[in-house]
Amino acid sequence: MVTSGSFGGESSRWPADVKGKPVKPVRSTVDIGCLTGLREGINDPEVTVSNVLNTANLIAHEKALEAAGIAVMLATRVPAPLKSIAYQVIRSPSSVPANLAEGLGRSGRDRLHFWRIAYASAKEVDSHLRLLASTGMINKPRAEIALEVLDEVRAMTLRLVHQRS
Repeated sequence: MVTSGSFGGESSRWPADVKGKPVKPVRSTVDIGCLTGLREGINDPEVTVSNVLNTANLIAHEKALEAAGIAVMLATRVPAPLKSIAYQVIRSPSSVPANLAEGLGRSGRDRLHFWRIAYASAKEVDSHLRLLASTGMINKPRAEIALEVLDEVRAMTLRLVHQRS
């Protein structure tokens, strides 16, 4: 709260304390560099999740983003009669990396649930892209690139869902 009282003889722009007196902010003199040692273990994969799980999901997520980008670009050029399918081609591939990422943040059955959704969404995108490519509504060679990347994503996601303990 800003007071109009005086602080040292001048009107104050400092916030007021409980009794209404202005309080001057205190500057911190902590050296941020000294805190780096405290943060080292925070994002260490060995501390949070296993290296294999973290690396496999990161690659699957990157590939899912790549495939989604290609699919969305293809879908934006679909003519009006097939816009409903094109809309699905925009929604489904964006769901794949989102569910992979959300699954990594979960544990147990919850984690597997999100990875299964990612796998199913990747299958859905595959189906829609094949349909649009077969009708000639999208660039077939570009669609095949997206389909290959989606196939890799599905294989990685399947390994995440069915990993051996």
